[in-house]
Amino acid sequence: MALIGSGLLAILLVLSRTPGIQDVFPLKDFFRSALVVHVDLSVAIWFMAFAAVIWSATGRAGLAWMGWAGFALAAVGTAVMTVSPFLPGAVPVLNNYIPVLQQEAFYASLWICGAGFGLAVLRALLTTWPRPAFGVPLQLGAFLGAVAAFLALAAFVWSWAMVPRIEEKIYFEVLFWGGGHTLQFQHALLMVVAWLWIAAHLGQPSVASARVLSAMFWIAALPLLVVPAIYTTVPAGSLPHMELFAKLMIWGHPYMAPLILVGFLSLWATRNTGAHAAKSAFVASFSLFAVGGVLAYMIQGVNVVIPAHYHGSTVGVTLAFMGLAYVLLPQLGFGEVEGKMARWQPYVYGGGQLIHILGLAWSGGYGVQRKVAGAEQALTTLPQKIGMGMMGAGGLIAVIGGIMFVLVCLKLMLPRQRR
Repeated sequence: MALIGSGLLAILLVLSRTPGIQDVFPLKDFFRSALVVHVDLSVAIWFMAFAAVIWSATGRAGLAWMGWAGFALAAVGTAVMTVSPFLPGAVPVLNNYIPVLQQEAFYASLWICGAGFGLAVLRALLTTWPRPAFGVPLQLGAFLGAVAAFLALAAFVWSWAMVPRIEEKIYFEVLFWGGGHTLQFQHALLMVVAWLWIAAHLGQPSVASARVLSAMFWIAALPLLVVPAIYTTVPAGSLPHMELFAKLMIWGHPYMAPLILVGFLSLWATRNTGAHAAKSAFVASFSLFAVGGVLAYMIQGVNVVIPAHYHGSTVGVTLAFMGLAYVLLPQLGFGEVEGKMARWQPYVYGGGQLIHILGLAWSGGYGVQRKVAGAEQALTTLPQKIGMGMMGAGGLIAVIGGIMFVLVCLKLMLPRQRR
């Protein structure tokens, strides 16, 4: 449901930034409010929801009440968040990581979702703890993802308690800065879990032994130790605090390199396996994540190269989760994922996103600014218009790919009438 809501808002966002169309649909005033909820649904809600799926699938039985209570709270919070841009008084603040609407309903949705996901994370910490010490690698990866989630939620609460209420845009930027950076480790760890899970499902277990792979997960999670150290030694929201978390992203994520290499080798090992929707998702996920990583080193200034980078990285995670959904649906009793639409869906979604981010990267090289729409983009040169035209076309193709994913899943999940 989060993906459906995000996709519908994405259509409005793409139209409001596409040359020619932006003048026919005067959506500039709604653009920022739609952008806030689109980002929160497609990244925060979808990623945390599917993380809970992984934790439930890899964890031990028990504490079911905690899982169901977390689900109920998160679902209510998501519903409130989805309708919030259409309620009066929705003033958007386009801060990084978790943008917000200055509105009581939206604030309530954040707290309700936070409580729901907090319960899911607590249950994950208690049920996915690997046994023996090194444990099963995928269970260990899921557990370390839960550790990252716990630290991120703790960072959000700490910042909320300690950061003084200053000018709104700056306040929300610093409020979500530390926890937002920490969440990136959760997403990356669980993406690799999904990759290796898909490869094993396709008959290609990891080339690394269980012990070596477990050690790689520990190494990838090692930078998380810095998070509590930063919060306990540097005032939350201060300039040094923000600089340290920026350095954590730069110097901490390379610790993922061994796992990324194992993921690539697992992907290469599947080249001779039969066509499968999960395989398509694996190929598209790794490709988009790699492009997003390359674009990170091309960022210069505040322009649309930045969203090009994070769209590549986050869509890489999304495609990994889509592929794992195709693996899990039959195990949950919903039938096998078959048919051309399922096999092509990741390529349509990933291909559209690739065109989208390349258009953004191209436009960023010509100075197009981020987080603006309509005439504010100041598209005066042909290269700028070409780049943003690519952005619009790719975005619409990606929306079609997202709709295909929803249709494939709903076709299997909705109950059929008995004949």
